[in-house]
Amino acid sequence: MSVRLLGLWLVASVLRGQTQMPPSRPVPAATQAPEVEWVCPMDKDVRMKAPGFCPRCGMKLVAGIPDDREYLVQLQTNPAALKPNENIRLDFQVQDPDTNQSVRDFELVHERLYHVFLVSQDMNFFVHDHPEIQPDGSFRLHAEFPHPGLYRVMSDFYPKGGTPQLIAKTLIVPGEGFQLESPHLEADLKPKDGENLKVELVLEPAQPLAGYQTMMFFKLTPNDGIGPYLGAMAHLLVASSDLIDVIHTHPIYVTDPEEGSYKQIQCNLIFPREGMYRVWIQFQRKGIVNTVVFNVPVAAMR
Repeated sequence: MSVRLLGLWLVASVLRGQTQMPPSRPVPAATQAPEVEWVCPMDKDVRMKAPGFCPRCGMKLVAGIPDDREYLVQLQTNPAALKPNENIRLDFQVQDPDTNQSVRDFELVHERLYHVFLVSQDMNFFVHDHPEIQPDGSFRLHAEFPHPGLYRVMSDFYPKGGTPQLIAKTLIVPGEGFQLESPHLEADLKPKDGENLKVELVLEPAQPLAGYQTMMFFKLTPNDGIGPYLGAMAHLLVASSDLIDVIHTHPIYVTDPEEGSYKQIQCNLIFPREGMYRVWIQFQRKGIVNTVVFNVPVAAMR
């Protein structure tokens, strides 16, 4: 309503003994503020209507996240020529993919700024470690590679202003017996003994299918004293036998509906291709870290 029309309306209202203002027009839906959705940057399928923390991995929810961009990781070794069973210094420098500038600011992810996974091509060597940040923003880790062969180096980090990253690099350790053949893995779903517990794996469906969700239930015995390890109830690394597909995720602690108060670890996963996958899972019980391994066969949908 214009100022002139509002004045005329007021005069007419006084003459009629009316003192109420005319009803305001409703605000069109298009002009109302959009509802904010809070998302876990690590597990993007976890979405909430209010701020908080992810029930799956414990990450702080954010009000929307930037589009995915793959950051660059420069990996240098010292010495440059690698030898088995030698102390090797690994230096990681992260670069912005748009500017190529070095990244110096990182979000804390599960109590660390940078996670590194080392896996040998034969899949018998596995390390989950945490490099130390240097004054220039790079990260440094010391490691030993036990035998000649190809090794995959997975960097897991979260640059501020970006999205969580899992970047794989390859190192070659030459020497006698070196070969580049992928291992022949047999299915292995038998219960495993860790440092101070036994782990049983149950799959639903019993035969995982590529491209479809598989529910993985890890039953722990004894079932007491299970606590968070690096901010999560468990850490799970999954790799295809050719080390092309790698997944790092964090299962959750749930109650088994068939056994009352019994607690188990659950992870919902989509395997990208058919083939054999090695699964490393880490739990902490009474302050001791347990790492156990399963080989999961994944079939194609026929």
